[in-house]
Amino acid sequence: MSTSSTARISESTVPCIRAIAIGASAGALDALSIILPALPAGFPIPVLVVVHLPADKESLLANLLDAKCQMDVREAADKEPIQFGTIYLAPPAYHMLVENDQSLSLSADEPVNFSRPSIDVLFETAADAYGSSLVGVILTGANNDGAYGLRTVVERGGIALVQRPDQSYASAMPLAALSACPQAQSLSLNEISDYLSSLAKTE
Repeated sequence: MSTSSTARISESTVPCIRAIAIGASAGALDALSIILPALPAGFPIPVLVVVHLPADKESLLANLLDAKCQMDVREAADKEPIQFGTIYLAPPAYHMLVENDQSLSLSADEPVNFSRPSIDVLFETAADAYGSSLVGVILTGANNDGAYGLRTVVERGGIALVQRPDQSYASAMPLAALSACPQAQSLSLNEISDYLSSLAKTE
């Protein structure tokens, strides 16, 4: 991580992070394959991930990432309590929401930003549940889903990170997020990985 990036993040770091929310679309597997395997087994912060996936096909993403990661990776189940050491993926065709009791719920409500699951839905509900104890991360993607949600994360006092658009497989999503949320830090995938991994040392 560059010195300047480290300094800017440190200024806004809150004492205790209780959840990480990540949104990605086109190019997601390559980006997540850099960030998530770096998190150690027993990582004390749950990770909630929305990737835009075809609604009519079974997703292999959880199995692919579980084979790479030290944390447990699985698709979220409705009414499931959120546990440490686990990476939850939104299943195809369902929005994944965080309830105020910090459990997960699934919804088949209308798509948001033409997407179901929607990154905005996850980020907005997670921001309401976790407030300033949330990190929101927008990665590569080809639409603007997640931009409003990331702004909500910051408005609730959380931390916002965005993959550098010039290093993204698809830059539209990072650019939209930075436009909606100028306070967000724009970082490389390795910088994002280093920052998230460092959170385990400050818990």
